Amino acid sequence: MAPGPKKAVQHAVVVEFETPEQLLKAANQAREAGFTKLEAYSPFPIHGLSEAIGFHDEKVPWIVAIGGLTGALAGMALQIYVSVIDYPMNVGGKPLLSLPAFIPVTFECTILFASFGAVFGMMALNGLPRPHHPIFDTPNFERASQDRFFLAVEAEDPKYSEAQAFLGGLTTATVAEVAA
Repeated sequence: MAPGPKKAVQHAVVVEFETPEQLLKAANQAREAGFTKLEAYSPFPIHGLSEAIGFHDEKVPWIVAIGGLTGALAGMALQIYVSVIDYPMNVGGKPLLSLPAFIPVTFECTILFASFGAVFGMMALNGLPRPHHPIFDTPNFERASQDRFFLAVEAEDPKYSEAQAFLGGLTTATVAEVAA
């Protein structure tokens, strides 16, 4: 028996809105209806949208804090090693371990490592670089960076089977299933 055509693996059900208010209202309604795997796409930040879709990720601040602490320790350790251990030089009777003199370099290393942690942590957590994402195949999605607003219920959501009917009842705009 020959195998039939494979059913495409779904990534999400996506609905398009014309205004940010419609998107925010729909996101709140979807969250109240029990959908948990929501993503929203907008050309600009919308106050309250991250709470509406249930986004509570606090990993990047921890990565930045760890990077900053690592930078401070590395900057201080480098200066202590150079000034006290490797090449001690008594200039003007000052102590070899002069902490006030070490503050500028320690501060700059803290900022440098924290900013590297922020950039590379954000890129790793967002899965970047990623030249193509299935959501890009959504009809009219190129307008998400211009003047349209999109709400997606991802296929991992436990209530995914109800998503198309639910989102279709929220708007007269396009509701599309996106293959993975």
